[in-house]
Order: sequence, then structure tokens, then C-alpha cells
Amino acid sequence: MSAGPLSGRGVVITRPREHAAGLAERVRAAGGDPILFPTIEILPPENTGAVSGIVERLEEFQLAVFVSPTAAQRGQALVRASRSWPGSLRVAAVGAGTSKVLQDKGFRDVISPSGGGDSEALAALPEFRSLSGSSVVIFRGEGGRDWLRIELEARGARVEYAECYRRARPDGDASALLARWQTGGIEAVSITSAEGLANFFPMLGSSGGEYLRATPVFVPHPRIERAARELHVREIVVTGRGDERTIAEMAAFFARV
Repeated sequence: MSAGPLSGRGVVITRPREHAAGLAERVRAAGGDPILFPTIEILPPENTGAVSGIVERLEEFQLAVFVSPTAAQRGQALVRASRSWPGSLRVAAVGAGTSKVLQDKGFRDVISPSGGGDSEALAALPEFRSLSGSSVVIFRGEGGRDWLRIELEARGARVEYAECYRRARPDGDASALLARWQTGGIEAVSITSAEGLANFFPMLGSSGGEYLRATPVFVPHPRIERAARELHVREIVVTGRGDERTIAEMAAFFARV
């Protein structure tokens, strides 16, 4: 570990394993010790036929919305396994991370909010003001919030879900993590979804849950902050979205303590 604003600090990263590398590298570059402990596992959808049917008729839609980096990665993989993307179908992303995945896959002019990265910020963009008669497909995981669909339908759109993955709680062994917590080797936890937070507690057990409640938790959105408070986490920092902001807020927090 090098010198830096997180020098010597153990930081637990709870993202799905395939999305953890970028933040882990930034923690390491800031002098910290990233500890990967995924609290969500990404699996294929239960009903692959449903999403495959939507992929077959993408020409029916005027706009495709991707709600997360996972949705962009898994959704595009499903599409490219069987066909090309319709040239007339515009793409939109909820947040900068999702937009970057789409850009890396060759999309240009991705519609995405420049500030807040959530469904509300996306729906506030000019492209979403009037959708009367439009058809919109939302690529997402199974379940989740329905706010965006309800809002777009209220504006006149026909909306369908392309549920291209599902989330599950991993069968992770927390014994090594708990042993490190007991020796004071964990000083921060990054949580990026309320579901991942909810999964974390049963994975840790009762004593581990108390360690988590007593450790500073860094979250990207006030909605996750509220979920953490309901679970009696005592120190919560809302960072905003993006790895750079997460590291900046961690550095600022530890500069004060």
C-alpha cells in the first residue's frame, strides 16, 4: 500500500465481483487496502424467453433505457448474441457509469443526466418531456423500482421491461472478514445498493452486523442512506455516484477524524 489519503485503511467493497475492480484500484491508489466481499451475485434471468422475445422486436421501440452498468453489459450481450442494434433506436443511461459502458460498446449520443444519476434525473431531461405515442424498453434486472415506468407511462409512453439478469445473495463465507473486523482492520464500507446492504447483514451474522453498524458506510444515493438508517447504521456518508466521488468523500471523511 502506498501513502495517500486512505493510507493503511481497510475498505470493504460490496459490489458484484465483476464491477468491483475499478473502485478497488482507486482505493489502492489512495493508499488503502480494498477488501472484496460481494453482497450481490449477478445471474441470468429466470425467464430468458421473455427478454429474448423483446430483443427480437427492438425495431418497435424508439428509446431504450439502461438502468445500471449491469443492465448495459448484460442487455447488450443478449442483443449482440442474436442480432445487431437497430440504427433508429436511441439509448439512454441512468448515470455516468452506465453511460460509459454503453459508450465503450460503441454507442454515441447516449442520453444521460450530467448531474444526479438516478431515474428522477433521467426523467427530467428534455428528451423525456413528451413521450406521447412512443415505445420505450427498459433494460434492467428482475424486480426493482417501478418509478420510471410509471412516470413514462404517465407521459404517454408504452413501456416494456427487458429483464436481462437477476440478483441473488451470494453464499459467501464471512469468517475471514469478521476476523479482520475484530482486529480493527476494517475502517470503511462501500455500499452501492439497498439490496446489497440488506444482504450483508445475514451474511455477517448478528455479531458481524454490529461491526457493520459501527463502521463508516459510504453510499452513492440518499435512498440507500435511508435504508442504512433503518438498519441502524450509525455513520453514513452520501458520496454521489462515481468511483472518483466515493474516494474523494472517503478521503475528506478520514481527514477529519
